[in-house]
Amino acid sequence: MLSGCATTPPVQEMSDARQALRAAEEAQAPHRAGETYQRSRELLEQAEGRLQQGEYRSARYKANEAKRLAIEARIQAGD
Repeated sequence: MLSGCATTPPVQEMSDARQALRAAEEAQAPHRAGETYQRSRELLEQAEGRLQQGEYRSARYKANEAKRLAIEARIQAGD
């Protein structure tokens, strides 16, 4: 039996994505890696919408992608 990850809200993933975006902002990613940073923000917003709709699997996926892109944006920004 699965642990129920599809029915459990992705609280940690959402938090991780938000933290990664904050780190990217501190590295000036909105100015230095704008496209990647913006896509990360969009994915986080989509994840938040899915979370509110109870679509936890989709929210988890989008939050993880948002985190990945935020980290990429931070690296592109030169941090």
